[in-house]
This record gives sequence, structure tokens and C-alpha cells, in this order.
Amino acid sequence: MTEFERLFYPRAVGIIGINEHRFGGGFFLKSLQTLMYDKPIYLFNPHLKGKEIDGIKVYGSILDLDTDTIIDYVILSVPAKLCPSLLEEIGKKGVPFVTIFTSGFSEVGNDDLEQELLQIAKKNNTRIIGPNCLGVHNPKAKLGIGLLYTPESGRLGLISQSGSISIYMLSIANFICYTYCSKVISIGNQIDLNVIDFLKYFLTDDDTKIIGIYLENLKNQQIGRQFLEITRKLTVSKEKPVILWKVGYGESTKEAIYSHTGGLAGSSNLWEAMAKQSGAILVQGSYELTSLAMAFNFIDLKQINRNLGIVALGGGSSIEVTELMEINNLSIPKLNKETEEKFKMFLPEINTIFRNPLDLGAFGYDAERFSKTLIAIDQDPNVSVIVFVKPRHIDEDFIAAVIKAKTKIKKPLIGITNKINDEIDVFKDVLRLKQELFNVGVPIFESMELAAKALDRMCSYKEFLEKYKNYNLTLANT
Repeated sequence: MTEFERLFYPRAVGIIGINEHRFGGGFFLKSLQTLMYDKPIYLFNPHLKGKEIDGIKVYGSILDLDTDTIIDYVILSVPAKLCPSLLEEIGKKGVPFVTIFTSGFSEVGNDDLEQELLQIAKKNNTRIIGPNCLGVHNPKAKLGIGLLYTPESGRLGLISQSGSISIYMLSIANFICYTYCSKVISIGNQIDLNVIDFLKYFLTDDDTKIIGIYLENLKNQQIGRQFLEITRKLTVSKEKPVILWKVGYGESTKEAIYSHTGGLAGSSNLWEAMAKQSGAILVQGSYELTSLAMAFNFIDLKQINRNLGIVALGGGSSIEVTELMEINNLSIPKLNKETEEKFKMFLPEINTIFRNPLDLGAFGYDAERFSKTLIAIDQDPNVSVIVFVKPRHIDEDFIAAVIKAKTKIKKPLIGITNKINDEIDVFKDVLRLKQELFNVGVPIFESMELAAKALDRMCSYKEFLEKYKNYNLTLANT
């Protein structure tokens, strides 16, 4: 049993500060019910003592429970000034983990209150997540922090200082990128358990293969050094990519961070240097983070390099995607003569130019020709990844043709679905395309730019691994 087993797989959960609404304590009850948490849930509020909420009895205090009642994880959702006395009760009950949802601590100048909480927690061997956060999400244990989640468990572990961003990224990962999460931890002010503790957990968590982090600040230089060290262990020793969305480079953002989680942000140069040394991959937003996680989830890192084969419909579209790829350090090599000869067997030379990128023009709407094109490019030795841009209109025949090609293609295949209008029927077609292609292992990006950035960063991570391992091999032989 790992140190965090009772946190991520609690035998029972308590909510202190429960209410009858869908916010505050009531939010956490609804979250657990959304994922159908199947272990005991205990509710506490002295003002609702004796009542039932959704058929669950409300107690006045956690100390009202029988002495042999075990609770592994408590969510504390009460005003900040009440937290110390209630944390004392939680400690007396022997609860090992508590998430303090409440805000109103160092982010508003109440540092002394945080120190009081720490003293109580250490005295009772209780570990704190937060304050000012949502806590933990583990679909395997049906433990949730939100109301719109799939119960499916995947390979992406997320750590976020922001509760709302943890929900946002989890939603994008689940419902747009079809990249499901193993664990999600909203860590808030990090007065006790911090990002380092959960990165160490991910070192040995077999369910987590990709790690995403939203980080506003680290408390001190010692934690900064630990962050670099543990990140390098993850990226190199475990080959688990660490995708870092570090915010706080602008002055207004730095002020917002201090008022949000009570810490200092640090300089961009410092974090760029850290990334180069550790292999962490820096991104600049939630969509970039989740899209890159999707790429790692669906594409075999060993198969890729920077040489792309591109299929698009229309000269302008092919130029746009090619330029974005090249801006992001990717290459669009010439196809060999054999590939061009294969194209001539099923594509007319009118309205089609046999080159990379391949502009199929109107013939791209012919599903069979589109499928044969993808297969032909796959056989070209100059290409390692095949990228196609969705035609304006698609139907079941087109989707079937891409799936047929996928069964014969050996190289990674990715799709791009640029949004062209807000029509419901178009949206439904794109959604159907995404669902069916994700099911056969084809990642679909929402834009050309997201695809370009993800492929560039995947290649950079692969190059970092190769360089780092070759460097250490050289040292070993000297």
C-alpha cells in the first residue's frame, strides 16, 4: 500500500459543511454521486443534524460517529475561521487526509491561520490538500470533483493549483481529446502536501503515463530544486512526459497569482532553463496541454520524427497547414518518385498536384481516393507521420474510408478538424468523425496550430531523451 492509497482509494468519505445546494459542501456530494461513489459517505453540519440529504443522514460532528467508524478522506467546506477547530476534530477521529476547500488564507494575508492548521495537522498526523482547492479525483475509485465526468479511467495524471482549471482541463481531456485521466489533484495553496508529493506518487503509479501540471508558484527554492529533480526522474527514468503550463510571467498575472494562492510566480527565464534541464514540456494554455497529452496518448513516440506527409483539399488550405508546421520546426519533405507514380494510378492530373503537401482539390471528396492517398503516403520512406485536414463535408463513406486506411497504415495518422461554421449538422458530422476515429486510435486536433505545436513538442521530447541518454552513455564509457 502506498502512502496515498487511502487518499485515492478511500474506504469512506466525509463532508464537513454539507448543505442542500449544488455549491459548497453540496457540490462535493453531487460530485461523488455523479461518479456513483460506492463506499460510505458521511455528512456533517450542526445546523442540519438529524436531517437527511439524498437519503444520507447528517451528523452534527465527526466525533458523533461510533469509535470504530473509519473515514480515510474528509472534505472541509466551512468558513476559514472555523477550520482549525474542525481540523482538530478530524485529527482526533484519526482521518489521514483532508481537503480544505475553503479560501481566505495566505492569499488574503491570513498566513497565521495557515500555520495554525499546519500545527494541528502535524500533531494529529493528518495531511492537508489545499486550502483553497477541490482535492482529488480518481475515476477508478469513483471519487470525483465535478458534475460532468465520464467514469472511464485513462493514463493522464493532472495536478492543478486552480480548482476551476482542474475541472476545465479534465473536461477537455475527457470530451474533446478522448484522453481519460488516471488521477486529478487540485492542490491550491499547498501548505502541506504540494506538487512534489504528487509527482513522487506519479513515479510509481502504474496507471499514470502522462502528466499535466497547471502551476502558479512554488513556495521556495528548495521545492524548486526538488521539482527539477523529480521532473527529470519522470521524463527520463520513467519516460513519462511532463507537460507544464506555468503561468505568471506578466506583472498583472503575478499579482493575480498572489491573491489566488498566496505565492510568487518566478521569471520566465528560470522556468525555461528548468524545462531544458529536466525535459519538462512548456505549454501556454489548457488546450495546448490537453492536445499534447492526447498526442502522447495516441501516438507511439518511437515512431515519429519531424517529417510529415500532408493531405488537404485546396491550395490555400494546404499552404496554411504547411506553413504552420514549418513555423513549428516540422518538415514537409519531397515525396519519392514511386509515391508519385502510385498517385497517378487513381488520381487524375487535373486539379491535383503530386507533391507534399498533397492538394486533392475536389477529388478529396471521393472517399475511396482519399483512403488510397493516405495508404500511398504511408509507404513513402521520407515521411514518418501522416496529417490530413478534414474536408468541408464528410459522411459515413468518408469516415469508413479513413478507418479502412488506418487498418493498412503503419505510421501515425492524425486528423485536423478546423471549425468552418456553427451549423448543428456540421458539428454532428465532426463529432461522429471524432468518435469513430478516436476508437481506432487516430487523434483529432481542433486546429492546425494545436496539431503543429503538439507534434513539435513530442519530437523535442524524443530528441531530449535521445540526447540525455546518449550523454549519460558517453559518461559511463569514459
